[in-house]
Amino acid sequence: VQLQASGGGSVQAGGSLRLSCAASGLTFSSYDMGWFRQAPGKEREFVAAISWTGGGTYDADSVKGRFTISRDNAKSTVYLQMNSLKPEDTAVYYCAARWRSYSTSYKYEDDYNYWGQGTLVTVSS
Repeated sequence: VQLQASGGGSVQAGGSLRLSCAASGLTFSSYDMGWFRQAPGKEREFVAAISWTGGGTYDADSVKGRFTISRDNAKSTVYLQMNSLKPEDTAVYYCAARWRSYSTSYKYEDDYNYWGQGTLVTVSS
């Protein structure tokens, strides 16, 4: 199984970036997908998740109204559209896959089966 995150980079505050995570080696449509991030010196935290059906999305309070998660099962890819970026969004962003569940508690890292390598997002003021 491989999760390949991409799309990170450097942007000024107020700007936008779109992260992608391409999955291979698993039945993508059977997995909930999540994005987490880890800022320098901080613990990794939940950002957003989307259910295996695509019918439910969940966001951390810190990104509500600014970030949007989506998925394309035909391309085995999950996206994170990030708008109105702030310096505090600076972090390494990781995608993760969790075997399909009806649980809406997406924030627990231990529930995820596979992780990508991370992509760095830097937001300057």
